[in-house]
Amino acid sequence: MDELEIDAVAEVELDDPVLVEGLPGVGHVGSLAVEHLLEELEGDSTLVRRIYSHEFPPQVSVEDGVSELTCAKLHAVTVPDGRDLLLLTGDHQAQTNEGHYVLTDAFLDVAEEFDATEVYALGGVPTGELIDEYAVVGAVSDESMLEALEDAGVEFREDEPAGGIVGVSGLMLGLGERRGFEAACLMGETSGYLVDPKSARAVLEVLEDRLGVELEYESLDERADEMEDVIGKIQEMEQQQQMDVPTDNDLRYIG
Repeated sequence: MDELEIDAVAEVELDDPVLVEGLPGVGHVGSLAVEHLLEELEGDSTLVRRIYSHEFPPQVSVEDGVSELTCAKLHAVTVPDGRDLLLLTGDHQAQTNEGHYVLTDAFLDVAEEFDATEVYALGGVPTGELIDEYAVVGAVSDESMLEALEDAGVEFREDEPAGGIVGVSGLMLGLGERRGFEAACLMGETSGYLVDPKSARAVLEVLEDRLGVELEYESLDERADEMEDVIGKIQEMEQQQQMDVPTDNDLRYIG
């Protein structure tokens, strides 16, 4: 296999499509969001490209005993009353700096094939603590995009996210701008400790506004409830550990 291979699985006609990237990252916010889009729009989606690369980990996924070489996938989705979509999913990002550039260029190449001119990269921004209110923090490749996203509820903060945006999501902005794409990164706030369906929902609600899609959230909310149970158990364990720490009075009777 070559270092990079793009398999053309199918060809479809799309009307002014938008590329939406959701590869794994902080809290798996982006990947959860795009997976939910695919689940909700499954009847209108077609797998159009598989992208293989030496930059992905050397492994296969296995489902019902059948293996598949690690790859990224692009699904084309026709949306009757909204913008058509190219949805980018995958189980991994590149393992090297060079690989991030190579793969992002490949993703944008496919977007150009389908005449997409706009990109949304989805991800999470870590807060380092559990949160109740889920804001969506944004960054854009061009100042002209700010107002519409602010109207949709996106917050643009000075010097945030700290350290910038790394990986494919960041390069979608940087390389996308250089290639003439209008690109935005939507990052749901998340603790960064666990998979975060609530943060993914906050990001999707912004996309509903911008792309004209209507989504149901029952399955995502069920996953959120499961994570709430996990968080509750973690908090109980932390409280128990604090109770089990010996006090100064306890220590006076040791040895």
